[in-house]
Amino acid sequence: MKPSNWTTLSAPHGQIDVPTGLFIGGEWRSASNSNTFDVQNPADETVIAAVADASLEDALEALEVATRVQNEWGTTTTRHRSNILRRAYDLLLERKEDIAWVMSLEMGKPLAEARGEVQVSADYIQWYSEQVPQQRGGYSDAPNGGYKIITTHQPVGPSYLVTPWNFPLSMGARKAGAALAAGCTVLIKPAALTPLSTHMFVQLLHDAGVPQGALNLITTSSASGQSKALMSRPTLRKVSFTGSTAVGTTLLKQAADHVMTSSMELGGNGPFIVLSDADPVEAAAGAAVAKFRNAGQVCVAANRIIVEKSVAPAFREAFLAKVAQLKVGPGTEDGVDVGPLVDGNQRNNVQKLLEDAIDQGAVVIAGGEAAPGAGYFFAPTVVANASLDSALATKEIFGPIASIYEAESDDQAIEAANNTPFGLVSYVYTRDITKAIQAAERLESGMVGINRPVVADPAAPFGGIKASGLGKEGGHSGIEEYQIEKYIAVTV
Repeated sequence: MKPSNWTTLSAPHGQIDVPTGLFIGGEWRSASNSNTFDVQNPADETVIAAVADASLEDALEALEVATRVQNEWGTTTTRHRSNILRRAYDLLLERKEDIAWVMSLEMGKPLAEARGEVQVSADYIQWYSEQVPQQRGGYSDAPNGGYKIITTHQPVGPSYLVTPWNFPLSMGARKAGAALAAGCTVLIKPAALTPLSTHMFVQLLHDAGVPQGALNLITTSSASGQSKALMSRPTLRKVSFTGSTAVGTTLLKQAADHVMTSSMELGGNGPFIVLSDADPVEAAAGAAVAKFRNAGQVCVAANRIIVEKSVAPAFREAFLAKVAQLKVGPGTEDGVDVGPLVDGNQRNNVQKLLEDAIDQGAVVIAGGEAAPGAGYFFAPTVVANASLDSALATKEIFGPIASIYEAESDDQAIEAANNTPFGLVSYVYTRDITKAIQAAERLESGMVGINRPVVADPAAPFGGIKASGLGKEGGHSGIEEYQIEKYIAVTV
C-alpha cells in the first residue's frame, strides 16, 4: 500500500513513487492546513501531482527543528558528513533514470539533459564529500610574537535554501550539499513549478543517513510570504537564493535586519562574443548550445550574440543551419532538443519580448511563433537587427530566442558586452589565445567561457558580479560560504 503524502508516476521502465508532502523532523507529512497545489506537465498541461502547501506555521516549525538540532549536526566529524554525502552520490547514480523522468515530466526538460543534470548533481555531492574532510585551518606565530594565531571553520547555522524551477535538482544539490558538508542544518524551498525533483532528492539524502531535523523541505505556493516570515527570525543564519535580481534584492534587504549571511545567484544577460578570427562553424555550434539548452531557460544562457562584422555572414549561415536541426517536442520523447517552456506565463513573457523587438525594427529570420495546441512550446527563434535598447537586449530572455548583433570591431564587441547592469557569465570565441585572455580580463562578469558554451563545474566557483549576485557556489569556496572563519589568539 502506498504511504500517504506520496504519489506514483508511470515511466517506460516502471512505476516511480514520489513523495509529495512536507519533510520536517525526518518525516513526510501534510501541511497543517491540509492545503496543496498542483504540479503540471508543461508539455501537455496535465496535472501530475498535488504537493503539500506549507503554512507559515509549518515553515516556522521547520526552522525550530533545524535550530534545535544545529549543534548536534554541526559538531559531527567531517568524515561522518563526508560518508553520508558519498552514499548520497551513489544513490543519485542508482536512481538517475527515475529522477530524470520525473524532472522531464514536471519541467519539460529533454531526457538527455535531465540525465545530465542528475549526473552533475551527483558530481557536486561527490565534490563536497571529498572536500570537507580536507578543510584546513591555520596555525602561525603573531608577527610581533607572544602568542599564536589559530583559524578554524565552524558552520554558520540554520540555512534557508531557495532554488529555482529551471534546474530543480542541481541547484538543490549545489546548495544543500555544501550546507550539509559545512555542518549546517537546512530548510530547502523548491520552486512551486518543479518541486518533485527536490522531493526525491530530500528522500535520497534521508536514505543516505542525514539525521532527523538536519534537512527539512517546505514547499509553498506563497514563496514571498514564507521567506519574509523565516527571514524575520534571528535563529536563521544563512540564506542562499537562485532566481531573479528583483527577488534577490528583496531578500538581501530582509537579511540586513539580522546581518544574515547571504549568497545570491541572480539574473544574467550573457553576451556570446564571436571575435574576428573565430572559427564561425565552431562558434555557431557553441552558440546553439549556450542559447537553446533547456529551451533557453538558463541563467547563463547566451542572451546577446555579438559577432564581429567580418565573420558575421559565415556565422549566421552556420548558426541558422544548427537551429534548423533542433527538434521540438515533449522532453520525455527520444531525440528532443528543445522542450516546452515551463508554463504559460513564461511563454507569454517570451512572446512579448519578441513582439517588442519587432516593433522596434527587429527581423525574425527563423522561428518566431508559439506552437498551437496543448503545451507551452515556442519555436527556436533567431532575430537580427534588434535594438540594443529593446527589452530583448536588456532583459533576461529565459526562452528560445537568439538575438544576433554585429559589431564594427572586436573592441566594440567587448564594449557592447559590458553595457549591462548584469555580470554573471560571458562567452568568447577566438583562435588567438592572447585575444582570449585579454577579452576575459576586460569582460565584467564573474565567469568567462572561452571557446566553450558551458562553464559550470563542481570544482569551479560559480557566481556573478554587479546585479548578478554575490558569493560563490561550488569550487573550493563552496563549503566556506556556509561557514564562519573563527580566529583564536592563544598566549603560550
